[in-house]
Amino acid sequence: MAHRIFLLSPADCGGRRAGYLLREPASLPLAIRLGNEGAPLGEVFSFLSGLYFRGKLAYATAFSAPPAELPGVLVITPNAGLMPATKIVHLETLRDFARGEIELANLAYRRPLERDAIRIAAETDKDCEVVLLGSLATGKYLEVLSAVFGARLHFPAEFVGRGDMSRGALMLRCVQDRRELQYVRATGEIQSRARNSRRVSIDTTG
Repeated sequence: MAHRIFLLSPADCGGRRAGYLLREPASLPLAIRLGNEGAPLGEVFSFLSGLYFRGKLAYATAFSAPPAELPGVLVITPNAGLMPATKIVHLETLRDFARGEIELANLAYRRPLERDAIRIAAETDKDCEVVLLGSLATGKYLEVLSAVFGARLHFPAEFVGRGDMSRGALMLRCVQDRRELQYVRATGEIQSRARNSRRVSIDTTG
């Protein structure tokens, strides 16, 4: 069986839902846990992002096939590189993420991501697929990851032309049906299609 690792794009750590967790005094059960024993990163980001991240996490958990000693589901973070979805994080971690800016020009974001991607590439063989569950329409993930993984970096072809909510629902259906999506290399034609689809969506919705 071929090895496969999933990289999940992050949730918005500075939005309204993040404010519910950062509010003091804490009232939500998840916020209370973050202030005490902590909670898994995947659970926290699922709360922040809703259906889209929940779908990504469920799908990646169901279909990852990592090499021994490596996590199969890694999450891109604003300033801590790639973190396992099962990593226990605390309130201060979320505060740090909320202060981070996911932009290529921001070295506090880019350098940890490059560092961890290089490490993962070195610890896996050339036949291990790396699947990005995130947008190709901007370069904020792709530019860093494609430079490290090259032809090993893949993307679900069915994502093109779909919004975040549609992608989330699609992945949850795939988990229920035990059906994997089709993966294609995250370069060239698929990147152009994703960017063109994004422009059409923007023009349509104003």
